[in-house]
Amino acid sequence: MSVYNFCAGPATLPPAVMQKAQQEFLDWQGIGVSVMEISHRSDPFLALAKQSEERLRRLMNIPEEYTVLFMHGGGRGQFSAVPLNLHQDNAPAVYCHSGIWSQGAFDEACKFTNAVSIDIRNDSESEFSVVPVAEWKLPDTASYIHYCPNETIDGIELFDVPKHPTAPIIADMSSNILSREINVSDFDLIYAGAQKNIGPSGLCIVIVKKTLLEREGLPRPGILDYALETKQGSMFNTPPTFAWYLANEVFAWIEEQGGVKAVEELNKKKATLLYDFIDSSDFYSNKVASGSRSLMNVPFWLNDESLNSVFLSKASESGLLALEGHRSVGGMRASIYNAMPYEGVVALVEFMARFAQEHS
Repeated sequence: MSVYNFCAGPATLPPAVMQKAQQEFLDWQGIGVSVMEISHRSDPFLALAKQSEERLRRLMNIPEEYTVLFMHGGGRGQFSAVPLNLHQDNAPAVYCHSGIWSQGAFDEACKFTNAVSIDIRNDSESEFSVVPVAEWKLPDTASYIHYCPNETIDGIELFDVPKHPTAPIIADMSSNILSREINVSDFDLIYAGAQKNIGPSGLCIVIVKKTLLEREGLPRPGILDYALETKQGSMFNTPPTFAWYLANEVFAWIEEQGGVKAVEELNKKKATLLYDFIDSSDFYSNKVASGSRSLMNVPFWLNDESLNSVFLSKASESGLLALEGHRSVGGMRASIYNAMPYEGVVALVEFMARFAQEHS
């Protein structure tokens, strides 16, 4: 029986990457030890670091005016790093609230800087959605504009990018980086915890326009200082070397699939299959407006919620894991990140159809 892991994060990784890591676990590149056991400043690891940045730059078409950092602390670490690095005394930090993760970033920023929250949700009792980007009421002056393009818990994704005449645009792409093509130049800073589309938890990718490194910001720990980490090649402190190694292998795997464009086409195919099935069913429902539906996280509800525990038990017996929705919204959630094969979504839809037939 095939097993498919729909966990929202840490999430499924490409089997080919895991198999290679297993083969190299005790002997990386024929040197007789694991990549976890060598110095991060040794020539072999420095070559890995250089290769991983080059691969990510190719995959995302990252312009030279951006620096790429491999940092500690996952996405939540950046909830603190962003205000500490980008604070300005004369302008508030603006947070666009679309769900739990954007709210979490705002709450953290309030500890360090003058932050204001703008609610961009357009929720009704029966539907989750966001206000179109063109209608966001952004202030004339801001130290930066922060938003989360994909809210994993609510299943909401924003496909348009906000613009501001003077303020930098900051995006938390922890749950949708590398899932579809974007224009990096539309952003001034992108950060992404690795544990959904890149690798294991603990690592965070930061892509920041070099001009932002000139900001004085606030006093901050060295491991959260973008300018210092840039100067030190992301190695001011010993980096999470095994996570960095796995990220490099995932980047290589994405290139082997045909790059982000090919991955995006498959992601749309997976999401369409699942959403179309839910929409055609009178047993299940999805509460997210069609234009706001995430390609990565698909929440759905059984119309008879007394069957939730039975559904989860039977799904697990069928090799379909981690389908329980977040406690704040209930229901179910299928996270179908890059490494989830199309066959996994087919298996889920077939199970859902059987379950509905058996319990109708």
